[in-house]
Amino acid sequence: MPTDLPAVDSLTEGTAAAELERLAKEIAHHDALYHGKDAPEISDADYDALKRRNDAIEARFPDLIRADSPSQRVGAAPSVTFSAVVHARPMLSLDNTFSQEDVQDFVAGVYRFLGRLPDQSIAFTAEPKIDGLSMSIRYENGRLVSAATRGDGTTGENVTANIRTIKEIPNQLPKGAPAVVEVRGEVYMAKSDFLALNAQMEAEGKQTYVNPRNTAAGSLRQLDAKVTASRKLKFFAYAWGEMSEMPADTQYEMVQAFKNWGFPVNPLMKRLNSVDDILAHYNEIGLQRPDLDYDIDGVVYKVDSLELQARLGFRSRSPRWATAHKFPAEQAFTHLVGIDIQVGRTGALTPVARLEAITVGGVVVTNATLHNEDYIKGIGNKGEPIREGRDIRIHDMVIVQRAGDVIPQIVDVVMEKRDATSKPYEFPTICPVCGSHAVRDINEKTGKIDAVRRCTGGFICRAQATEHLKHFVSRNAYDIEGLGAKQIDFFFESEDPALQIRTAPDIFTLEARQANSLTKLENIEGFGKVSVGKLYAAINERRTIALNRFIYALGIRHVGETNAKLLARSYGTYGAFQQAMQDAAPLHGDAWNDLNAIEGIGEVVARTVVEFFKEPRNTEVISRLLKEVTPDEAEQPVASGSPVVGKTVVFTGSLEKMTRDEAKAKAESLGAKVSGSVSKKTDIVVAGPGAGSKLDKAREFDVQIMDEDEWLALIGG
Repeated sequence: MPTDLPAVDSLTEGTAAAELERLAKEIAHHDALYHGKDAPEISDADYDALKRRNDAIEARFPDLIRADSPSQRVGAAPSVTFSAVVHARPMLSLDNTFSQEDVQDFVAGVYRFLGRLPDQSIAFTAEPKIDGLSMSIRYENGRLVSAATRGDGTTGENVTANIRTIKEIPNQLPKGAPAVVEVRGEVYMAKSDFLALNAQMEAEGKQTYVNPRNTAAGSLRQLDAKVTASRKLKFFAYAWGEMSEMPADTQYEMVQAFKNWGFPVNPLMKRLNSVDDILAHYNEIGLQRPDLDYDIDGVVYKVDSLELQARLGFRSRSPRWATAHKFPAEQAFTHLVGIDIQVGRTGALTPVARLEAITVGGVVVTNATLHNEDYIKGIGNKGEPIREGRDIRIHDMVIVQRAGDVIPQIVDVVMEKRDATSKPYEFPTICPVCGSHAVRDINEKTGKIDAVRRCTGGFICRAQATEHLKHFVSRNAYDIEGLGAKQIDFFFESEDPALQIRTAPDIFTLEARQANSLTKLENIEGFGKVSVGKLYAAINERRTIALNRFIYALGIRHVGETNAKLLARSYGTYGAFQQAMQDAAPLHGDAWNDLNAIEGIGEVVARTVVEFFKEPRNTEVISRLLKEVTPDEAEQPVASGSPVVGKTVVFTGSLEKMTRDEAKAKAESLGAKVSGSVSKKTDIVVAGPGAGSKLDKAREFDVQIMDEDEWLALIGG
């Protein structure tokens, strides 16, 4: 994982998109080790920091959320050791919160989405978040028929024989239970049993285990169920999958039904209404945490009413009606020995602190993010003082925290330990890579100065050029296997024309250039005939590619994977997309208005995309690239039986039976495109009381107009 990462609050969409791509690779790697092999390389805290960094970026840039980003993925692909089980209903994960303010925002967001005043009328459940292995257990006519791990959320591993060995899980449900029941929960190993097992292993001269969670997961994946039976695994039930009928209409009562059927449920679960009560229960559980005989890493909050859960619905991989409130991070003190400046794909200069090695939460830390030059000076992203205005200087004693970032961050300075001769850090105004001027742009719309200083060298800056290529071949763009960061650096630095890759089209001409060259890639150390053959095959496999991936691969600032999908879906073909961007160049007229009308594409993104296509160097590279590759037409979402698939819908005026957010979410789930403005391409305008200019435009363009009741009748909702 690279260490040249800016603060979330200093990221632009371009730098955020690049970082999310890097995070996706690292988190996928650790997911495979953790969920698939029960052999993690990093601690749970480190993994949590990775996920929190990813979630923090996506929370600030929701348009960048990608279909295969860590936030859209659950767990890892199931192991081939066990047969696969397709979950009748996906096993989703939860969003995380880390502060009192986050919890307040979660609760307020529930009320806001439902269009209700925050009057404490909505109940929430709160229960410990068990650090174990997620499990779905299926019963048919009362009999246990299968059990599967979470896997990737859609398909898990069949561990039925091993689950039957856990005494706490009933093999038969009592009479009166529904015909089909899927009980979901967490398999774990008690701390006392873990310590006893390790004592036994040590006495036998065998290697001891690392922690209860990994031991439980490994025990459950034993091919010999007798081994699993010897490990004294336990289970807490707290959720469900497919149910032929619901025995209750609230979260709390559903869990009580599980208890009545013989499943163990957590005794610390409570039903609460106010944020204050929720936070008080969180603190109470935190105080009990050391004395519990099982590991927990937070508290889970869920909207209690199942009817409201259904209205709130889901994001791509997590419910809107639940969140996990994680326990706080750890801090430590050390000396700042230096500050390095890293240059990213968009030219951003990012400061990274070099630290005297210190252990924070069991992990040795040697570097930390300093976010940007204002952060070093003690200035926040809105110009407000942070750390009471204290700046950060080389040789300072600093407080390091492992929370919220992939690498730790410096949160404060110990002024009593500052050397009287120390001087404020001077942030460079010259790019350390190419020597070009580094400037802080002024936002034309707000008049505010950008928090990030950027190199003006463009593609003459090696750092930007190579980072752009690395983005182009990244997982969510072209995803060319065998062409990673090290290979890009090698090809970029080569002085041999037959080996050089300086721009994206060069990737696709490499094989042809090599065919006529005396310098063969297969003879260069680090390659070889087989690996070179695989590289060419991987490159050739990408000569056709999905339109959204092609647009994302171009590396347009502010265009992450989500925005790329919006653009691809809106324009259908690359030719139509590029022509529309060129037509929008005057920043007014139909093409410009249509671009801005795409829900999720604001003026900042629209302006950046248009400016990208006004640059001759960009269009020249794309022209050469299109001689080598072909972007496919965009696939339109399919919602079976939906009458609004592919239609562009605009909501205007007041909605009385659902909130605007709820209406948009429902329309998009049915395959419609939701736009923010009316144009000739609009299919339906849903007009409520108070509709104004949008309704007038709909009449002018002869667009179909309906009220809220007609819309609900159309979609069957």
